[in-house]
Amino acid sequence: MMKQESVILLFLGIFFGLMAGVYWFWGHEDGGGVMLVGALFLGLLPGLYYFWWYRRSGGNRPEDRDDATIADGAGVVDSFPSTSIWPFVLGMGCFTMVLALVFGTWLAVPGVALILSALIGATAESRRGGTV
Repeated sequence: MMKQESVILLFLGIFFGLMAGVYWFWGHEDGGGVMLVGALFLGLLPGLYYFWWYRRSGGNRPEDRDDATIADGAGVVDSFPSTSIWPFVLGMGCFTMVLALVFGTWLAVPGVALILSALIGATAESRRGGTV
């Protein structure tokens, strides 16, 4: 089944890539061409990833077999991370960087500061455990 999933996504990626080329040469419009190239990557990246896992696993997932049990698909359950503020801070830094493209490059300074503090904080929190 994973092979069919990867083929569908790869087909969609190639289709959007061809449409991006046609759109680029026929319409000479930048915005739509860039969006179609983005759609190309939205199809190719997961399609190639699924195909890579299909080849690596030998093509037999427990989800694809009729005789599989729930225990066949269960992996090792470890610990889940606790709540953290750092993903929110990272998102605000990325949002500030996008705002820098719109309102001025001076907003890149607080955006970079937020992103760096989020990366440092998340790394320190994951190394020490608990909140930082």
